[in-house]
Amino acid sequence: MKKEMFADLMGSAREALEHARGKRSLRTTTLPLPLAPLDGRAVKRVRATMHASQAVFARYLNVSTKLVQAWEGDRRNPEGPALVLLHLVARQPELLEHVGASAASRTTRRGASRQGLAHAATRRSA
Repeated sequence: MKKEMFADLMGSAREALEHARGKRSLRTTTLPLPLAPLDGRAVKRVRATMHASQAVFARYLNVSTKLVQAWEGDRRNPEGPALVLLHLVARQPELLEHVGASAASRTTRRGASRQGLAHAATRRSA
């Protein structure tokens, strides 16, 4: 073993011993508690607060309509990022409305620029 590596290992061992003796404190991080699972009724309530159909709600969440139907039918449970987003929307329904509105304005601007390009190409060829 090289001298540098041995010195690093000995240093780490000394730090561990200091911690064990209470002479050194380690950095700690408190993680948030896991989110409560949502059943089909809860998902449907969240969707109802949005006054959205299953298809529209699925678009807001960027998931398939079939998945929203499976959640609401208790065949599947939301997990991961979808569960987090559903909990956020349950507390603040305007979040999805805001995201949906900004996405719609981007799509409209892109569509308008494409139409403008198509119109310009048509005028050039004539």
